Amino acid sequence: MSWTDTTRAEHKRICSRYPSDCTDEEWAIIEPLLPPARHGGRPRTTDMRNLFDAILYMAQGGIQWRMLPNDFPPHATVQRYFYDWRKGGVLSNINFALVQMGRVLAHKEPCPSAGVIDSQSVKTTESGGVCGGACPPA
Repeated sequence: MSWTDTTRAEHKRICSRYPSDCTDEEWAIIEPLLPPARHGGRPRTTDMRNLFDAILYMAQGGIQWRMLPNDFPPHATVQRYFYDWRKGGVLSNINFALVQMGRVLAHKEPCPSAGVIDSQSVKTTESGGVCGGACPPA
């Protein structure tokens, strides 16, 4: 197999440190959505891309915080950023932006205009029973 720009792009993720790591293209989309460093105090020393890769590693692997490999930032740092971002809505904003982008790439409107609910998945009242509540008392 000869290496072309197309084949390199297809196999780029295989050569990353972990399968869950962001590609450069993905990081270019996500980085602007992350909050800037706080003013005052010590300057931020944590690499945000490495930190985000650690969160993706956790999400994909479903592992405990303490089981993060040593080449990621300390687990307490990753955990703190994750909880801060979750509480502050950063992760929801990233998800929303990525969903919109995926819809645009699929030639759809960025926001869906309708929804469908399956009646089988909607909870009913608790009083139904076998006869739907119409059975005479025994």
